[in-house]
Amino acid sequence: MGKYLRYRSTLLFCLILTTMVGLSLWLSRYIPEDYFDKVLTPILVICSSTISLIGAWIVFRHLEGYRFRKMWGYALLTWGILDGVYAILWLAVPAHAMNMGAYQLTTFELLLGNLLGWTLLLYPTEILRPGWLTARRALIQLLPLIAVAALDYAVPFNLQPVITLYPFILLALLIHHVRVYSVWCEDNFSSLEDIDVQWIVRYLYMVVLVGVVYMFLCLTHGHTRGFTQQWLVILLLGYGTDQILFRRDPWVILNKAEHEDEPAVNLGEAGLSQEMSAVYRDALVRWMTQGKPYQNMDFKLLDLRRVLPLDRDGLSQFIHDEFGCNFYHFVNGYRVEEAKRLMKAKPDMKILDISLRCGFSSPSVFSRVFTSFTGVTPSEWNKL
Repeated sequence: MGKYLRYRSTLLFCLILTTMVGLSLWLSRYIPEDYFDKVLTPILVICSSTISLIGAWIVFRHLEGYRFRKMWGYALLTWGILDGVYAILWLAVPAHAMNMGAYQLTTFELLLGNLLGWTLLLYPTEILRPGWLTARRALIQLLPLIAVAALDYAVPFNLQPVITLYPFILLALLIHHVRVYSVWCEDNFSSLEDIDVQWIVRYLYMVVLVGVVYMFLCLTHGHTRGFTQQWLVILLLGYGTDQILFRRDPWVILNKAEHEDEPAVNLGEAGLSQEMSAVYRDALVRWMTQGKPYQNMDFKLLDLRRVLPLDRDGLSQFIHDEFGCNFYHFVNGYRVEEAKRLMKAKPDMKILDISLRCGFSSPSVFSRVFTSFTGVTPSEWNKL
């Protein structure tokens, strides 16, 4: 129930975007080919190139030492240059020679499309697993694709469908990274706004739609439907650039906090003794009850070092072992109980004031978390 509520906005986003893509594909059948070739395509490709190049320029000016920004900047630069060249060719070459989707694409064109799609997956890979994508792993990801493309020329079998579907294999790997990232966030933060996987799920869904529309173009040979793919790519590039510039990076937040001071105890493999665990548990419960640190909406796992002299892994293990949950549920349990106390003691108190006093970033977040913990909304709980 809780995860459904958290991802409700993302589900709505995916539903609306899918509907828009479906309508666009249907309406594109009625676009005159001459109008598409001479007007729409040049405009959309030039827009895509311009947005990519300007976005790359902005990102490179604000790298701030972040590897994921550099990777996204190069991805934007690649798209911007290729779209720029494509726009020039479209205007310079007779239209029938540039009708994307009007003929069966060659293996080389499919390979190029896959490589472009792969660049769109560099950014989320680095965000989800910083430093994981090394040059060796990148080569391992690309070798099967290149090998299949080479075999397509050497064997009598048509391997183009395999080339077309290959990005979805990489997408499956990213889904695994998403799950790992989601668990990591809940283990380290009490508020998931701007750092949860919702934004990356939306981004990956747009990548999937781009791939699906591309496959649809390859199968139907209706090149006017490239209109859908073009505006979808522009939306994807704009969304990715917005996220990379304005969203919080949890890895940076945690690394900065982790190096502020040195923890006194490292659990290692031995862990805490039963006696020490009881002492630490009592100290933590007393601090949470009396000090109410959860009222700070930016309260994170490493803040527990004020009362528990453990490193990050030790703190996470301690919360799991002693309370049977992750840090996110541990803290928000206290927040929900505090909200119940306030609603009972001050029934006229506004929801906004209650949510802020309990450490929630907004009334909507408060309502969602409260409902996920209790099964009823705050207003319904008041009537019980």
